[in-house]
Amino acid sequence: MKTVTTTIDVDAGPEHVWATLTDFDAYPEWNPFVTAIDGTVAEGERLSVRIEPPEGRGMGFTPRVTAAVPGERLEWLGKLGVRGLFDGRHEFRLEALDDGRTRLHHGESFSGLLVGLLLDEGDIQSGFEAMNETLKARVESGVTSPVGAGDDADRAAA
Repeated sequence: MKTVTTTIDVDAGPEHVWATLTDFDAYPEWNPFVTAIDGTVAEGERLSVRIEPPEGRGMGFTPRVTAAVPGERLEWLGKLGVRGLFDGRHEFRLEALDDGRTRLHHGESFSGLLVGLLLDEGDIQSGFEAMNETLKARVESGVTSPVGAGDDADRAAA
C-alpha cells in the first residue's frame, strides 16, 4: 500500500470549506487537479470523476462514496478494472481549529497489484497540493458556494 497525504490550513470554518469542496458544478472554475465531478454527495452513491495530474495523463473513473459527513469528511473508493488491481481510497477530512480556521487533510491510499507500476506519487502529491492551494484561495476570497451547496436537500431543491 502507498499513501499520499497533504494538509493545508484555511482561514474559514469547516462549513465554508465543505461548501466549496462539495460544489462539484464549480470545479472547472477553480480546480486544477480534479477538473470535473458529477454525482451526489451521499454515502453509497457513485461519482463520475475526471483528474488531470500536473505531469501525467488525465483519466476518468467512477468511485463510490464511502463517507459523507457535512463539514467533516468526504471519502470515496475507486478502482481500475476489478478490485485488487489498482484501488484508491480518497479522503478529504476537515479539522476545525480553535481559532475558527480549518485544517484540510487531503490524501489517498493506493493498493493493488498494479500500484508499483502505475502510481507516480510525486505527480499525485503535486496535484493534491495544487488543488489544496486553489481551494484555500477560493474559500478565503469569499468566492464560495452557499453553505450546504453539496448537501442532498439542496441538490434536490435545485
